[in-house]
Amino acid sequence: MTEAEDRKPRSDEARYDPEITSEFAIPRGLDVPKGEDSETTSEFALPEGLLTPQPPSAEPEGSAFSPPSTYSAEHPPAAFTPATGVPLVSLVKDAPWQDRMRTMLRMPVAERPAPEPVQRVEEGGPAVPRVLDLTLRIGELLLAGGEGAEDVEAAMFAVCRSYGLDRCEPNVTFTLLSISHQPSLVEDPVTASRTVRRRGTDYTRLSAVFRLVDDLTDPETHVSLEEAYRRLAEIRRNRHPYPGWALTLASGLLAGAASVLVGGDVIVFVAAALGAMLGDRLAWLCAGRGLPEFYQFTVAAMPPAAIGVALALAHVDVNGSAVITGGLFALLPGRALVAGVQDGLTGFYITASARLLEVMYFFVGIVVGVLVVLYFGVKIGGKLNPDAVPTISERPLIQIAASMLLSLTFAILLQQERSTVLWVTLNGGVAWSVYGAMHYVGDISPVASTAVAAGLVGLFGQLLSRYRFASALPYTTAAIGPLLPGSATYFGLLSMAQNDVDKGLVSLAKAASLAMAIAIGVHLGSEISRLFLRVGSAGKRRAAKRTRGF
Repeated sequence: MTEAEDRKPRSDEARYDPEITSEFAIPRGLDVPKGEDSETTSEFALPEGLLTPQPPSAEPEGSAFSPPSTYSAEHPPAAFTPATGVPLVSLVKDAPWQDRMRTMLRMPVAERPAPEPVQRVEEGGPAVPRVLDLTLRIGELLLAGGEGAEDVEAAMFAVCRSYGLDRCEPNVTFTLLSISHQPSLVEDPVTASRTVRRRGTDYTRLSAVFRLVDDLTDPETHVSLEEAYRRLAEIRRNRHPYPGWALTLASGLLAGAASVLVGGDVIVFVAAALGAMLGDRLAWLCAGRGLPEFYQFTVAAMPPAAIGVALALAHVDVNGSAVITGGLFALLPGRALVAGVQDGLTGFYITASARLLEVMYFFVGIVVGVLVVLYFGVKIGGKLNPDAVPTISERPLIQIAASMLLSLTFAILLQQERSTVLWVTLNGGVAWSVYGAMHYVGDISPVASTAVAAGLVGLFGQLLSRYRFASALPYTTAAIGPLLPGSATYFGLLSMAQNDVDKGLVSLAKAASLAMAIAIGVHLGSEISRLFLRVGSAGKRRAAKRTRGF
């Protein structure tokens, strides 16, 4: 036998060599099948006779967007129900669109109900970029007008759904609006954004935008994209309902009414009105020069304080503190404060922080303007007593009339529609009546009394807005004017100007507590009306619109 043949393995003898002790050795007498697949030992191998199914789609096997190979559209599998169950979606069709949109916004995208049939879908589907652009423009006007972030998101979501875009996610911050629409899981999302660079107080424009959104969500009213753009352009071009001289006069009357609320007489009324009007004109001058709002508030706070110090130096028998307090009422940023606290309570913490920071800057501007005047006034001999807190319990009728005048002038400063001025005036009178009855008659703490009065303001404002299918801001913001902590703010600043820092901080803390009570009370009253009261019917609304010829 040659050496090569000696190295050649002997199949049978080598296989069953008794000297082989490996555990993988094949026992003697066991026949091994011949063939290529005989050595396959993996548990992932396909059994013999089983054909590999081919996926119907062109997606590669394993793609997240390809359906499973065992899926059949004709015989789909039973729907999967999670162990925790499927949440119940309760949408009342007769409720206002804000409530329905807010309910859907608070649930995940996969759990939202399908959009209701609409009439505004163009042939071939909606123009997604144009719908998103219209939505962002509407949201910009609402956010710049002072609406809360949640209400702006609800309006944006309502506009998208009215044009058939249901898989939308709006996102609102203090200066940035964005919205994303994904038609399906296999298509790329479309995202658009818009920056809010200018803010203006014009509740007439805000109400017009609100009516546009209301018409878009009404299935009885057909509003095409072109018509919506035309109406939006008209809203942006509309002039303010009140001229500049009317706003200056309103600021003076507001300051005079506020001075009466804290114990002033006719002379104090006139002095506070003159100081506020002079401050308003100076603020307009600074705005025309392009100065930031911080300096506008600082300059506007100086004339009322200067007039109060001048009356004290002239030894005129008037309450100079009431003059300064009245002048501060027209400057306190109550609108931004309520919006900031509302955003915080509804979970929009970034927007709430930005709004409250804006309020803090405005307040610091007022503090700087008043403190500069008070400091020099005290140095030259002005006698202003920080302990002379006025009482108003002896003339309730005059105070109620002054509170109504304050709400009326505040509504004019907010550029409200004339049809809403009467309602907000009455709402302000009710707020002050409740506050006076609880605090001065019932001897309840001012913070609790303010919270209850503000809660009624929010409740009545929400009821009026639902009855008239409008925004609630024009019915609530001006009505909280009589409750603003003007006197606590002034006496805190005066104590600090007289080197009594501890007492000044206590008074300023009281002012901050009153401001928070106002904001929380307004929001709580609004939420109570949404939870327990169903005001407004879709059927009544449609009948009314047909009567007007829509």
